[in-house]
Amino acid sequence: MSRMGAQDGYLLDNRRREAGRRFDAFAELFDPWTFAHLDRLGLGAGWRCWEAGAGGPSVPAGLAKRVGPAGRVWATDLDTTWLTGPGTLPTGPDTAATEVLRHDVTREDPPATGLDLVHARLVLVHLPDRAEVLGRLVSALRPGGWLVVEDADPALQPLACPAGGGAAEERAERVRRGFRSLLAQRGADLAFGRSLPGLLRGAGLRHVQAEGYFPFSSAAGRELEAATVRQVRGQLTETELATDTEIDEHLACLAGESLDVTTAPLITCWGRRDENPSA
Repeated sequence: MSRMGAQDGYLLDNRRREAGRRFDAFAELFDPWTFAHLDRLGLGAGWRCWEAGAGGPSVPAGLAKRVGPAGRVWATDLDTTWLTGPGTLPTGPDTAATEVLRHDVTREDPPATGLDLVHARLVLVHLPDRAEVLGRLVSALRPGGWLVVEDADPALQPLACPAGGGAAEERAERVRRGFRSLLAQRGADLAFGRSLPGLLRGAGLRHVQAEGYFPFSSAAGRELEAATVRQVRGQLTETELATDTEIDEHLACLAGESLDVTTAPLITCWGRRDENPSA
């Protein structure tokens, strides 16, 4: 999850310390799901891939290992803090060359064209000019190349604790409602994930399909919730969407194992650029 567009519009600033914890939790929760889809599409040796709005290093690293030395990976973000530094991305004779670039997909051309795969996870939902950005992603593909877009749909399942329960669950719901309100105030479309199939078809892609993933309860899910709440704590209290006491009590519950807190459903959608555009 990344800051792809105007920096002032994105609620979850990558420069905050909590961003690293969020990226780690995202990787544990969603990377197996993401790579199951990419592998199913044939991702392998020699592929040229663009990870748009990479945020953290886990997906670019996984791409580099799969495409090998004959392939190439571009990892871009408006903030590359978490993509640079010793040991951040794999290197060696068995991995692809990975180019990390500071890049604003809302204004700049793709870093390369003729690509086999373009992937963006939890990016478009935060951008006001989503259709224009989608067009840029498609333009980077070769004929027959794949675009895979993954975005959340909080309105599809808005609850933090679907099983219900007592005071801890009710408090979790209040904090989650506050977070969703902040997202909406920043321009996020809380029902965006479900629109992806239509958007990809509208962009001219073929063989469009989509699936949803809904992790129900896990340690990584609780860690993601805690890191997110810590990151937006100031906004929640300043707008009176939650109190410091409520947040402290919620974080204390998340530190244990008894709270079954969920993420918003992740909708994964993929489509292929026409191999015979002039036919």
